Amino acid sequence: MQKIANQIEAILFIAGKSVSYKKLSELVGTSVEDVKKALEILKDKYLSGTSGVMLMEHGGSVQFVTSPDVKDVVEEFIKDELTGEMTKPQLETLTIIAYRGPILKEELELIRGVNCSLILRNLMMRGLVEVVKDKEGDKYQITMDFLRFLGVSSVEELPDYEELSKHQNVEELISNKDKEETD
Repeated sequence: MQKIANQIEAILFIAGKSVSYKKLSELVGTSVEDVKKALEILKDKYLSGTSGVMLMEHGGSVQFVTSPDVKDVVEEFIKDELTGEMTKPQLETLTIIAYRGPILKEELELIRGVNCSLILRNLMMRGLVEVVKDKEGDKYQITMDFLRFLGVSSVEELPDYEELSKHQNVEELISNKDKEETD
């Protein structure tokens, strides 16, 4: 049971959002009942009052959240993250989304070559990127606030938009990945 608890803990840490019991059971290959038992192990660990994070459950889902005891330092960190200068990886990610969006997270990570979960979360918190539902899955696109901040009325007004939005190297990269998945 400890192995299942460890797997669930890692998934919740990476997810950054609530995950249903059912989804957890699918991911770790066990029953919903075993997921609930493993969550009891995690509750004992995180509800002891000695951690900066805690486990929150609601409506058949579970998520890591920060402990109220560390509220002040977390608020200061978030304020710095939202008002501080953007990092080079954030700017790269935002540029790709602006020129290629709406874009699947997998395509974005293929282009950048790294996991973009935390960067996407930060860009969404800043109000520069939003998620749109698509038949292929969740896609990321820039927001109206982003356009307003740049002083343009549409992405087509971005410099070299036509050339960069359909760049041959990126098209080939995504096309090759799609071919690999169908083989």
